[in-house]
Amino acid sequence: MADRDVINAASAKFPKPADIRFQYGTAGFRLKAKLNGQTIGVMITASHNPPGDNGVKLVDPMGEMLEESWEAYATTLANAPSDKELAIAYSRLIDECQVKAESEASVIFARDTRPSGTHLVSILVEALEAANADYVDYKLLTTPQLHYITRCLNTKGSPYEYGDPTEDGYYAKMAASLKVAMHGRQFVGSVTVDCANGVGGPKLRELIKYLPSSSDGGLDIKVTNDDVVKSERLNHQCGADFVKTNQRAPPSSHAGPLMRCASLDGDADRIVYYFCESDGTFRLLDGDRIATLAASFIGDLARSAGLGEKLKVGVVQTAYANGASTAYVTQDLRLPVVCTATGVKHLHHAATKFDVGVYFEANGHGTVVFSDVALERLGKHEPQSPAQSSALETLRALTALINQTVGDALSDLLLVEVILAHKGWGPKEWDLTYTDLPNRLVRVEVADRSLFKAVDAERKLESPPGVQAQIDAAVGKFKNGRSFARASGTEDAVRVYAEAATRSETEDLAQKVATIVRQAGG
Repeated sequence: MADRDVINAASAKFPKPADIRFQYGTAGFRLKAKLNGQTIGVMITASHNPPGDNGVKLVDPMGEMLEESWEAYATTLANAPSDKELAIAYSRLIDECQVKAESEASVIFARDTRPSGTHLVSILVEALEAANADYVDYKLLTTPQLHYITRCLNTKGSPYEYGDPTEDGYYAKMAASLKVAMHGRQFVGSVTVDCANGVGGPKLRELIKYLPSSSDGGLDIKVTNDDVVKSERLNHQCGADFVKTNQRAPPSSHAGPLMRCASLDGDADRIVYYFCESDGTFRLLDGDRIATLAASFIGDLARSAGLGEKLKVGVVQTAYANGASTAYVTQDLRLPVVCTATGVKHLHHAATKFDVGVYFEANGHGTVVFSDVALERLGKHEPQSPAQSSALETLRALTALINQTVGDALSDLLLVEVILAHKGWGPKEWDLTYTDLPNRLVRVEVADRSLFKAVDAERKLESPPGVQAQIDAAVGKFKNGRSFARASGTEDAVRVYAEAATRSETEDLAQKVATIVRQAGG
């Protein structure tokens, strides 16, 4: 453990900009971490944001997000007005958390492909050495890979051992479980994956090396937008956020009609699917679609395995979920839906309340979480027929195929492809499960995002005063209208979401609410 003088000296090498206040975003902190003697992770990335941005995501010993109360600690440390004040805040944190002086600190870290990542790594190393922490640099990884390795390191040798704590172990685990999950099914056609010119490109190519080739019956994955040399291309007119926000394929896409396409984001923790109709009409298959596909499939498998009454499957959504998807889950799939505030820390926590919790944000960030009770029941259940045995085997394989620590674009890609293969569906059949209400997401730049305070799972604004009343008045003029405004967790912007009965009405509503927000935001 470091003393104040060492912390002070290390901090002095990297002065904090006087005019900036740092705030931890929606990647947040989650479950309370018992850090003594365990390893935590630090991921240097700015996800879907432009290449000039960068930041950190912190990972708790179970590969999840650190508890929310730690957000206040991080904010205090990051905004200490001087090196001396930082050292004092650090000492105070040690006392408050009752950290033992003899406790060993262990940290692993990695970065995405942004040029500034190497500089931030050097700063992180200075801090870790000042704190007398042991550390390992895993170089370039996707964010979910670091989450996976963190859990593996902390569960190794325990009854909850998660896997081999290496990048190779990550690929090998997914490849082995994919083979079992397919259960003799054949993949239908190819899938073209836009990697946002981020770290997901080279990592997807590595994963492909562990999978059977398409000529041997494996999945035919066509990799595009994987240029990590020209940093300015990261997330530029490509990637999951571009596709979701603009409701169209990347300009670089040359996929033909009805071809399955998917886009990752810059650190490969989001994925959305899409395709074009024969007449060129664009169809988005976003996180809502992935959630409903997964929930439907897992629910069917549970019933087929004879576990329908013993596994409670539920879906967690945010306000960004399309209203039609919520109706489909509750009315057609007859599964419970919980709505939470935006951010993995909220969705993941709510998902753990179910035996099998399926959570995806509409932007494509999500996963499936199996509780300890569910895993125990899957392990002990004795099938009574060949059909039950087959379904049970597939379910067990899914618990290994899915990266349960966090949303993982590569893992979710394989999950979707397994489900489509089992169902014998192409993208059009998937799209026909329900009809989305037309929707629009608009980004509005504001001088100070902190002015916008949301309540009711971020579906209403309590400040600035009077803004929500203006939004309600605008919404009331449109059939099936719904709209809300939410401050971004990572940038000075407010995102406006709108739904209505027709595309033109949706666009009109979105622009009206965007104008209200713009005027209120200064």
